[in-house]
Amino acid sequence: MYYSNGNYEAFARPKKPAGVDQKNAYIIGTGLAALSAACYLVRDGQMPGDHIHILEKEPVPGGACDGADIPGLGYVMRGGREMDNHFEVMWDLFRSIPSIETEGVSVLDEYYWLNKEDPNYSLCRATKDLGKDAGFQGKFGLSDKASQEIMKLFFTPDEELYDKPITDFFDDEVLNSNFWLYWRTMFAFENWHSALEMKLYIKRYIHHIGGLPDFSALRFTRYNQYESMILPMVKYLESHGVEFRYNTKVENVEFAIGGGDGPKREHTGVGQDTILKIQAISGVFKRNPYSSPTKKLAVRLDVDHEGEKSSIDLTADDLVFITNGGCVENSTMGSQNSPAAWNPDLKPGGGWDMWRNIAKQDPSFGHPDKFCSDPQATKWMSATVTTLDKEIPPYIQRICKRDPFTGHVVTGGIVTVTDSNWLLSWTLNRQQQFRDQPKDQLCVWVYGLFPDKPGNYVKKPMAECTGEEICAEWLYHMGVPTDKIEALAKRHANTVPVMMPYITAFFMPRAAGDRPDVVPDGAVNFAFLGQFAETPRDTIFTTEYSMRTGMEAVYTLLDVDRGVPEVWGSVYDVRNLLNATVKLRDGKPVTDMKLNFVERAVLGKVLKKLDGSDIATLLREYHVI
Repeated sequence: MYYSNGNYEAFARPKKPAGVDQKNAYIIGTGLAALSAACYLVRDGQMPGDHIHILEKEPVPGGACDGADIPGLGYVMRGGREMDNHFEVMWDLFRSIPSIETEGVSVLDEYYWLNKEDPNYSLCRATKDLGKDAGFQGKFGLSDKASQEIMKLFFTPDEELYDKPITDFFDDEVLNSNFWLYWRTMFAFENWHSALEMKLYIKRYIHHIGGLPDFSALRFTRYNQYESMILPMVKYLESHGVEFRYNTKVENVEFAIGGGDGPKREHTGVGQDTILKIQAISGVFKRNPYSSPTKKLAVRLDVDHEGEKSSIDLTADDLVFITNGGCVENSTMGSQNSPAAWNPDLKPGGGWDMWRNIAKQDPSFGHPDKFCSDPQATKWMSATVTTLDKEIPPYIQRICKRDPFTGHVVTGGIVTVTDSNWLLSWTLNRQQQFRDQPKDQLCVWVYGLFPDKPGNYVKKPMAECTGEEICAEWLYHMGVPTDKIEALAKRHANTVPVMMPYITAFFMPRAAGDRPDVVPDGAVNFAFLGQFAETPRDTIFTTEYSMRTGMEAVYTLLDVDRGVPEVWGSVYDVRNLLNATVKLRDGKPVTDMKLNFVERAVLGKVLKKLDGSDIATLLREYHVI
């Protein structure tokens, strides 16, 4: 498996891998990573569909990418997905997945046309004082010291960031800035989360720094993530004869370890492009320190189907794709009249318990407890508010400055309530969010990063609130008169709260080897998928990360002779670096920084030397000087 860029390999079709007709594949889970692996097995691996078996513990597919009208509860979305134009693997796959709405059109086609015709941007990123614009004016508000703290993290070697929280590198200069409010609410970072992941995010999205305040960098699907992404993939796989087994828990994958060395594969990413090959073998990407070349063969799946336990024996020709861990594991739903329960206890057949059983068998299989041992540090809550008539929408429109019933962009991303004790954020994507949603209803997604703090209006922790109470708190922060809040929350909306104990588990401080490689060294017939598998340079909590692990797993195990598109190289583009430097400083040139006499003298001499060169022209073009 190697990385590529450009369109030479993007449009190529690989030859059929040798021996693929004699192989079977077992895929654990139906999240984006698992479904992507299945799609790549079909499209590029050219494996017969009836040789692919997908085992899902829930009665429906999708993993964290859900969206449903649940009888007795109402519309529920545990989360939402923000996409980027440089999700290279995602678009590589979705160009081949047919739309379920328009014949002859791909999911990528309809997504591309939609976001061209209706580009995303926010007209109100944050509010305060009961629905008033927070007045950030798109500014990051970073002092010179704060900018230097971000720059220091950017340049710190990964190994110096292992197991360290963000607060080891950022103090109040950053943490009290508009930048941190934008960042933490958009990506759901907490102060105690991984400094390493924070650095990776800055590098990964350096090209979007300028679009952070108004979300102009983002793109969204037409409907909820389940109907827009999961269903088309499922329909595609079913059309090829892929088998789905629902209500089927995999409690353990048993391995035979030893008996010599496993397959000798080049390190991830070593390929045909000279620059990418240098990068892959240079040691820049720290390899799993627990790796060994010892042969590792998956030999058995221990399965529980609706209480009936059995085993599936495996051979070297049976490929196994394991979704280990799970960010929505143990999530619970409340209702309009009941709070969501707190239930962090892990059980057999869940992604965490299975990973624990797997990790016991070899050090290279990761350390799940690094991520799932402190649910108080990895939780937050969301809620889906469905407005039932025309009473609440005018308050929404007053803030987002758009008619929410047009079918076009509404809020353009989350609106953060800066003075909310829960640090509440809310958003309306294009309505209707569900194909069967009544035309006079709106689905609003609300989330709180601090669910244990008492609300400003309800005076209770979000974790103890019913859907109605969460709606009341949201209405209060939108500026609804207090004498109307109770009636509106009770009779004019239906709200379903969701507690997610492990929703940001992947952000916990970690070190190399805490997540298994997608295909561990020595692995014969198995791979790890999803947010808790390790692949270089990309960032978690994204659709792209999950789908990338699926592509890399299939391409490695089947030796598919086509490049996996590399993570977009914006961090190596000097134009992006210069632009981001100025944008973070709210447009102020570097020459305006507060420098002492010696520093200013040195800078002056450097600029004089550069004067008249292309470098000086470039610096002026991006307003660095």
